[in-house]
Amino acid sequence: GFNLKKGAIASSVSHDSHNIVVIGAHDGDMYAAAVGVVKMQGGICAALNGQILEALPFPVAGLMSDRSADFVREKIKRLTEVARYLGSNLPDPFMAMSFLTLPPIPEIRITDRGIIDAVNFKITTLFIDK
Repeated sequence: GFNLKKGAIASSVSHDSHNIVVIGAHDGDMYAAAVGVVKMQGGICAALNGQILEALPFPVAGLMSDRSADFVREKIKRLTEVARYLGSNLPDPFMAMSFLTLPPIPEIRITDRGIIDAVNFKITTLFIDK
């Protein structure tokens, strides 16, 4: 998992639908991160205690920056450092998050239609009936 112990991260890059995806340890921070992405009209951000710690706007269709490659590289480096501060142990949490929603990759995927079992091609649940 993402192992966030506090705060939240959010992104408008989520293959294939590119809806906003948010991962976090606290509802208020998840809300702040989602609102941060909406206010930028797309991008990635990290939030803690209701405040945006770092953000990178993607003004081109919510998927691409209009800034230089050097600027984007430094921002992503900083966002990754912030995600690690929040508890993530992934080498590239924002890349991992962008593929979390890609339905064809097995096993479980999050889509706008629900949680998909990509092995059996059906909508499923995270809960076990007793």
